This record gives sequence, C-alpha cells and structure tokens, in this order.
Amino acid sequence: MKKHFCIVICTLFLASCVSDNVDENNNRRIFKYNELGSVSSLDPAAARSVENIWVVNQLYNGLVQMNDSLQVVPCIAHSWEIWNNGLSYTFHLRNDVYFHDDKNFEGGKGRKVTAHDFVYSFNRLLDPSVSSAISLLSQVDTTNFNAFIATNDSTFTINLVQSFTPFLGILTMKYFSVIPKEVVEGYSKDDFGRIAVGTGPFKFKMWNDVKMVLVKNEHYFEKEGKNKLPYLDAVAVSFVKDKESAFLSFMQGDLDMVSGVDAINTDKVFTVNGNLNDEFKNKFVLQKQPCLKTDYLGFLIDTSLSIVKKSPLKIAALRQAINYGFDRNKMVKYLRKNIGIPAQGGIIPIGLPSFDTTKITGYSYNPERVGKLLKMAGFPEGKGLPEITLSTTEQYLELAEYIQAQLREFGIMLKIDVQKASVLSEAVANQKINFFRKSWVADYPDEENFLSLFYSKNNSPKGFNYTHFSNDKFDWLYERTLKETNDSIRYDAYQQMDQLIVDNAPIVPLYYDEIVRLVNPRINGLHTNAMNILSLKNVKKK
Repeated sequence: MKKHFCIVICTLFLASCVSDNVDENNNRRIFKYNELGSVSSLDPAAARSVENIWVVNQLYNGLVQMNDSLQVVPCIAHSWEIWNNGLSYTFHLRNDVYFHDDKNFEGGKGRKVTAHDFVYSFNRLLDPSVSSAISLLSQVDTTNFNAFIATNDSTFTINLVQSFTPFLGILTMKYFSVIPKEVVEGYSKDDFGRIAVGTGPFKFKMWNDVKMVLVKNEHYFEKEGKNKLPYLDAVAVSFVKDKESAFLSFMQGDLDMVSGVDAINTDKVFTVNGNLNDEFKNKFVLQKQPCLKTDYLGFLIDTSLSIVKKSPLKIAALRQAINYGFDRNKMVKYLRKNIGIPAQGGIIPIGLPSFDTTKITGYSYNPERVGKLLKMAGFPEGKGLPEITLSTTEQYLELAEYIQAQLREFGIMLKIDVQKASVLSEAVANQKINFFRKSWVADYPDEENFLSLFYSKNNSPKGFNYTHFSNDKFDWLYERTLKETNDSIRYDAYQQMDQLIVDNAPIVPLYYDEIVRLVNPRINGLHTNAMNILSLKNVKKK
C-alpha cells in the first residue's frame, strides 16, 4: 500500500512540475517527456551523453545536420565544397540566422551569426579542459592558426592535415554547434552550462532539479515547406527518477513519450515477440527501428600484459568457443522481448551501408563447434579450464546469467562479477579486467567509428581499443579507408576488417540494439533515426 501511495504522489508531482511556466489551458502546445538520466550541461562542448544531446539539439545548430536517412544536409551552412584532395572544407552560411536574445548582446537582442562565430566555437573545442571533442579534431591543421578560417562573415573554411572521409558526418555532432563569444565570456564556465544561448528552434527558459522548460524561438530560420518551424510552443522535461512513476504518468497522458527499454515496463506493454499487447494497441504509437549501437562482451587479449598471460582467454579457440556457446536468438526473444537484433555478424551494426550478413560469417549457436574448439584450445569438454570471470553491471546481470547457464553445459564455468558502471568503465579502460560487457553507440554514422575500437594505435587508456586487439592487415585496411572516397571500395574494406574481428574473436557480439518509443497518439511529426537523435522542431500536437 505504501509503495502504491508513493507512486501516485510522484505521478501527481510529475504532472504538475512539467506544466510549470507553460499553460496548456491557453491552447499552448507543449511536448513533455521525462528524463530518467541526468542532464549535466547545456554547453554543446559537453554534449557527450544522450541526455545532454537531446536537449542541446533543441537549442543549438551547426553548419550541417543529419536527416532521418543519416544523410548530411544543410543547416546554418546552405552549401559547401570539399577541395584540395579532401584537405579543405569551405562552408557558405545563411544570412538569416540569429542567436537567441541575451543580456550580453548589445541591447539584449540576439545578433546575426557569422563565420567568425564558428572560428571561435571550433577553436574552443581544441581545449581539452573544455571538451572531449578534441579527439574528433585530430585531423585538423592546427599549425599557424590554419585550422579554422573566416574569409568573410559568410565563408568558413576548415583545413585538415590529411583527408578523412567521415569528417563531414562528424560535423553533424552537437559539439560543433555555433555559440556566441560575448555570451560565453559574459558568464562563468559553470553558469554558461546552466543557460543556453544558441540559434535552435527552442530557447532556454528555466532549469532546476525537477524540471526544464524550453520555449518556442519565434525567429527560427528553418521552414517546412512554407510553414515556419517549430510548431510547438514549448518543451517540458521532468527529472523523475522512479521508472514506475514516470511510466504511470505516461499511461495517464501526462507525458507525450517514453523512450528506451529502461523507461518502459516491457513485461506489461510488450508480447514476447516485441509487439504491443492488445490493450495498448489503440492507446499508444509504437516507434521501433534499428539503432547504431552494438552490445558485446570484450576480451583483453594483449599478451604483453601479465593479466592476459595468466588467463586462458588469450587462446583464440576458447574465445571462439564462447561465441558459439549460447543462443543469441533466444536471448533477445526472452530477455529483451525481441527488442534488438541478434548479432550474428561483427561489430558493425544494422543500419550502416556495409552491414551484410551474406559477406560476414559471424557466430550462431553451434554445440558441435564448441566441442571441437574446446579440444583445440586444450580443454576437451571443459576439463582443466579454470573458472572465468565476466564483469558486468546490475542492468545486464540477467543477460550474463543466461550466457553463464548456457556455457556451463559445455564445461565453461563463468563467475559473474557485478560492478558499478563507473567502476567497471574505469577498470576496463585501464586493463584491469579480462572479460567484460560493453557497448558502443555511434558518434557519427560511419563504420569507421566502430572499427576504430580495434585499431592498434587507439589502445586504451588513451583510446577506445579496450581489447588491445592488434592486427597488421586490419591496421593497413583501416588507414586506407580514412583517405578512400570511393564508397564501394571503402565498404569492401570495412567488411574485410569486420571479418578479421570475427575470426580473431576479441569480442562476443551480442545484439544490435533498437530504438523503441511509445508516443502519445496526439503527437505527429516525431520521427526516429538510427542515431537516436530527438528532434522536436517538426512535431505537432493536437
């Protein structure tokens, strides 16, 4: 009784707090969602987490943007040229883009955006104390202040030291939004992260521990046909951390969307096949599509490390046996309600052009192969094989226990070590764990972003090669693709690299994730995309 009482109170609180400062009774169209996670900053330079990116995307714009088909399209730049053999990018800016009003502008009115604003915004990202985006700018030419140049108010050029085919896609990330120098310097660093003065479809209104409110930018530059954007009057974000309370509030119509497996009561809403139960088919709109995210188990395989020398996981045949030793289809069906696609390829997920299971021979459940590989590894039927520790977090414990039970049938004994996410992340980055659960979400929609996890020069802790996989052919192919502009040649190289990862088994691909949202049927124009970017500028509410 006490628990249900608390949920009702939380739900009433949620419904009231998202309506503060926005009046739906006055026919105002407000899009409301709850954030189970935490928004840490509104500064685009800190747009690393999904929570931050979703809000920043409503407030700021960059040179270019990604459409729902993951194509790079104009934004503040109406056109561009790539020249000098891919070493220079020149962008031509619109002349009708203005910053939101702020006291630090002359007369408190937002001024027009110029190319000089992009020079300031991008140079700011080169400071590692400001942003982790510096790693994405490793290709720019920083000699003699040559990286970012404003030829005039409407022409902005970026110079690279070597060509890098995915670079234009990188510029769609929210890190590369334009910000005004006088506003950044008019506030302290912490204060700038608590307010927002961008060019986006919505303006910052208020933010406290329980809610955030953004309001319509009446001077926004983009249109849909002849219609000015955005259609909504406001966006209200609540920060109720209790999943049950937030979901109940959505069920009662006080929220317009819930997103992600973690936010949805999947047992109540979905059938075992991942469809809506009959009672919810006419109540909600289900949005579901592949996401550029691969969940996997990783092996540390650097034999120069003592932790690896002492582990049987240094033997490739054993790692391959683990890959064959459990049924991914049943795992996704019964543990995830068919949300996600069993990973029977490599690290490259569904949704990227080179994904092709007819060209990549991955792993599927195969008891016969497990037996042969264990024998090859020197552990017939698991005899003599010491217990192996798999480190994971509480969120993925059930999944780890499923794999543990299946591998036990072959004599592969797993011990599950549950750690806090932050502790596990730090330990994996510093080579303290042999076998770990991990995932990778695309920073930008190019296979290179996933394959960079296995490039030998990206070894952790400086880079993201957590397995310390090293293969000369892989490195040669990887470096070749950075400069290759022919898509068919690049995709062929990507597939060769993906197959090398499968064959050498530094990871156990588990599933390619899916975006899943439940949406209020009063909402129109809310689209999904494989990058899971929330865009509200085209949304209408009845």
